[in-house]
Amino acid sequence: MNNKMPVLFVGHGSPMNAIENNEYTRGWAEIAAKIPKPKAILSISAHWYTNGTKINDSTKPETIYDMYGFPEELYKVVYDAPGAPEVAHQTKNLITKAVTIDNTWGIDHGTWSVLHRMYPTADIPVFQLSIDLNAPPESHYQIGQELHSLRDQGVLIFGSGNIVHNLSRVNWERSGGYPWADEFDAYIKDKILNHQHLDVINYRLAGDSSELAFFTPDHFYPILYVLGASSDSDTITVFNDSRTLGSMSMTSYLISAQNTI
Repeated sequence: MNNKMPVLFVGHGSPMNAIENNEYTRGWAEIAAKIPKPKAILSISAHWYTNGTKINDSTKPETIYDMYGFPEELYKVVYDAPGAPEVAHQTKNLITKAVTIDNTWGIDHGTWSVLHRMYPTADIPVFQLSIDLNAPPESHYQIGQELHSLRDQGVLIFGSGNIVHNLSRVNWERSGGYPWADEFDAYIKDKILNHQHLDVINYRLAGDSSELAFFTPDHFYPILYVLGASSDSDTITVFNDSRTLGSMSMTSYLISAQNTI
C-alpha cells in the first residue's frame, strides 16, 4: 500500500463553521475519516499573510482569534493541538527562499475552524507556514513543490482559503453564487482536474470573472501550495463543491496518491 499522505485544500468560509453543523462541516469530517491519520499537519492559511515567508515552531501554538463581531461561543473554542518544532525546522530547510521563524502567530481561524471539525480531539501536531504577500503566484507554487517530500513522512499539507473570496460582494440573503463566482470556480476546477496547474497560477486567463473573484489573493494562494505538492498521478476528489453568499466558494480538493484512501 502507498503510504504517501494526501494534500488537502479546504474552502473554510465563515468562522461560524467551527460551531455550526452544516453541509460544509460534515464534508470536512467525512474527508478526515477517509484519509490516514497524519503524524503532523502543515497548514498554509489565508489568514497568515505576511511580509516574507514565516513559520512557527512553538511546542504549544496559541489559538488565534483573528475575527471580529461573532458570537461569544466562537471565542471559547480552544484548539490546543501541540506544535511540531522538528518538522517545522525540516520544512524550513526544504524551502529555498528565506524563511523566518516567527511565533508571534499561532493557529488562526483559517486552520482551527476546519481542524476543530476534522480532528476535534486536537491530538495531531500542527504548525503554520505564512503566505508572503510580496511573492508572485509562481513562488507559492514552487514552495509547494519543495514540500512534496513531507507527504512521505506522514505530514498532511493543508491549504485553507477560498477560491472565490470577495467580501465586498457578499449577499447574506443569497444561498448560491453569482454567475461570475460560478464561472471562476468552474475554471479553476477544470484546470485542477486536468492537471493544468500553469493555468491556475495564471488565473487571470479566466477572464472577467477573475477580476471579481477576489481583490487580494490571500485566500486563493493556499491552493497553489497544495497543487505544487501534488503529483500528476494523484487522484483528485472534489467536495463541498458550491458557492454561498453570492461571492464565496466553499469548493475543496483532496488530492491523494492511489490506494491511500
